[in-house]
Amino acid sequence: MKILIPVDGSPFTKRMLGYLAAHDEWLGKQHEYTVLHVETPLPPHAASAVGREACESYYRDQAAEVLDPIRKFFEQQAAPATFESKIGSTATTIAEVADKGDFDLLIMGSHGHGSFAKLVLGSVTSKVLSLTKVPVLIVR
Repeated sequence: MKILIPVDGSPFTKRMLGYLAAHDEWLGKQHEYTVLHVETPLPPHAASAVGREACESYYRDQAAEVLDPIRKFFEQQAAPATFESKIGSTATTIAEVADKGDFDLLIMGSHGHGSFAKLVLGSVTSKVLSLTKVPVLIVR
């Protein structure tokens, strides 16, 4: 099964990874994993003020901060995974990657680093559900 796992480094990402580790049917060499981190773009005015190199460095650092611990998790589980980082609208980018990548399943935490994190489902999760045709497993 081809599985997309969007991550943001939040406690809900950690819960989702714990869920995967506790359920053999979701974590193993029988699946093909792509771990996706999406960084919200800097406002154009701020990006132009700091310059292209500073922006690229910022995006690289943010991606490494989120993806490096998750990379170690997959190595410890002996589950090979591909890691991607993109810049864009979080929910829209996740849905586009899921649909264009012909994924069989999307597994994600129910909340993340959004301003609406106190709702029943996070705003990103709700929007992804409305945008993608890929089945979504939401871990709370």
